[in-house]
Amino acid sequence: MIDKNKHILNHSASIKDGLVRINELDGSAVFISDENEIILGAVTDGDIRRGILNDISLNDSITKVMHSQFRHIKSKNYTIESINEFRKQNINIVPIIDENGRMVKLIDLSTLRSVLPIEVLLMAGGRGERLRPLTDTVPKPMLKIGDKPILEHNIDRLALYGIEKIAISVKYKAEIIESHFGDGSEKGLNISYIYENEPLGTIGAIKNIPSIDTESVLVMNSDLLTNIDFEDFYLFFKDKNADMLVASIPYRVDIPYGVLETEGDSIVSLKEKPTYTYYSNAGIYLIKTNSLDKIPKDKLYNATDLMDQLMKDGKNVINYPIVQYWLDIGKHDDFRKAQEDIKHITF
Repeated sequence: MIDKNKHILNHSASIKDGLVRINELDGSAVFISDENEIILGAVTDGDIRRGILNDISLNDSITKVMHSQFRHIKSKNYTIESINEFRKQNINIVPIIDENGRMVKLIDLSTLRSVLPIEVLLMAGGRGERLRPLTDTVPKPMLKIGDKPILEHNIDRLALYGIEKIAISVKYKAEIIESHFGDGSEKGLNISYIYENEPLGTIGAIKNIPSIDTESVLVMNSDLLTNIDFEDFYLFFKDKNADMLVASIPYRVDIPYGVLETEGDSIVSLKEKPTYTYYSNAGIYLIKTNSLDKIPKDKLYNATDLMDQLMKDGKNVINYPIVQYWLDIGKHDDFRKAQEDIKHITF
């Protein structure tokens, strides 16, 4: 995570001050602010060189070489397409500016795959009965796959897509999860915890998040190992104008016999050893925040209940087949498979 304060200089600074700071930042741009922390412009080392060639003194104000029309992103009004425009122009250090003109954060597109405007709820309260005795002392999401817990694989992947605000629903051995991740600041994240005194199902805990400030929210089971492309998932959601997008796993069934299709006693067709593809729920959902009004507070409620209700209401519930890697770490065989797969799958 970039420390934005290192990239900000007060407008009272000299050009020499700016040159020193840019050198400390290995050539990265600096941003000039007024006394109210409003960003006035940006300065690069090229701007300073051009200023010196035009006989501007190193002791002059940094504002003399500042560009007031600098490239930036509005914190509450940007698109993934606008992010990708920066990539096309090889601009990696991008300031995100709020409605008052202050810098909210500075992102480095060389280390991020996207900057998705969503918040996340990770469901991590289950005990994992089928994985006992492994889960007698450790909650299932904290079982290690490779060198880190399943839950951490998911959190790190979300962070790769610029997602920072993550709530984790916890119950069984919650203290182990909270002790490991804390408030998320070490990873540049904002992690909070929703404590389930009573089971609330696979989505009921979302009603106990104090506020969700994005137009859509991602809900995900924490005991999945997947390299799903969250940007593609989000763009598909937007393109389909979905109220709820449900990730699924294609499941193919090969029938080893000829299958007769009948109407009454009559055979109307014969399919020789057909293959049928079904879609299984993958436990990853993207939901319009205003759809969460359907969920009752402090009651057991599953994501499938919300799907049913939205479909009854005529809302747009869309399927997203995952074509990347996905594995539910639910049984010992799955856990052993994950230990091998992590050596070969790119996350």
